[in-house]
Amino acid sequence: MDFLKLTLILFLLGGCAKLDYLYEQSAGQISLQSTARDNQEMLKNVRVPSEQKEKIRKIQSLKKYFYRYWGKKETAIYSQTTMLQNKAVTYLVVASPFQEIKAEETCFPLMGCFPYLGFFNLAKAKDFAKKKEAENFVTWVRPVYAYSTLGYFTDTILSSFFHYNDYELAELIFHELFHTIFFINNQVELNENLANYFAKEMLEEYFTKTNQLDYLRIEQKEELEDKTLRKMVVNFTTELQGHYQALLPKTKEESQAILDEFLEKKFKPEILKKCQEINIPPKNCFPIEKQWNNASFAAFLTYEKKSDDLEGLQKKLGLDLRGYYKFISKKYDEFKDQSEVTEFSKYLFQ
Repeated sequence: MDFLKLTLILFLLGGCAKLDYLYEQSAGQISLQSTARDNQEMLKNVRVPSEQKEKIRKIQSLKKYFYRYWGKKETAIYSQTTMLQNKAVTYLVVASPFQEIKAEETCFPLMGCFPYLGFFNLAKAKDFAKKKEAENFVTWVRPVYAYSTLGYFTDTILSSFFHYNDYELAELIFHELFHTIFFINNQVELNENLANYFAKEMLEEYFTKTNQLDYLRIEQKEELEDKTLRKMVVNFTTELQGHYQALLPKTKEESQAILDEFLEKKFKPEILKKCQEINIPPKNCFPIEKQWNNASFAAFLTYEKKSDDLEGLQKKLGLDLRGYYKFISKKYDEFKDQSEVTEFSKYLFQ
């Protein structure tokens, strides 16, 4: 069935210049599907390590909890497991103009627009990044350990999931499953922020109900510290964008000089100071260790920019998480019935 879906999608998109890319990525997806094994088969296999079996059981449990929590019918997602040859499943390439922080979008008929392109092959990802660099873009390539096909295929458990601890795994599964119950075309940034927000909010109730409250509090302390740093990065990104708008760099070299000065004189010192204040060792202070450029800043915003807005709106409405989900779903239905506002993110927060 998935192969038939793939054939139809390629046929419909066959007239566009992106056919080679689509063919290569579709071949990668078919490979994931074809090498997948039923979860029960994996659990019975004596060659599968007990630690991996425990992760599969945990994911099955998280899936049941998620759909029961939202009162939704379970789908076939995560009914099979794929053992990867590499640690990452795909590699994302983000490209941004050198003079501003803005992810270039690539659009596909039927599927909408995305602020990145994904590649199953790292060499292909690097080749594409080089091509965009030659076109005067700034690029960033990052590994991906989980993703959603948004219902086009039946997603499988990936062996890359096994590297996460219980807290990270629960957040990951809730995030990816949220895409199966709510998704807005051409709004990748809002989709990711919504999935992030609802996944994180579900963790409190999940770990409380499973009698892991002490473990939750330890993880939440680290999460709160990370949230403080993530918010700083978002604010610094806005500040750097302001520098570009004021200085109007004409070349990549001019833009790089602006970025370097900002990172060395403002970004890194203040981030490091904050990490010291909250007792995070420099080696664990993620914004310091990360390689930053316009593309990586743009990618960061894709997942973090709207988080405060979503939290603020829920508090303003005084709704619990289920009520908040119903509110957003209703607003989206209203949005589709009107034509004055073209972006749901603007409609939601107006």
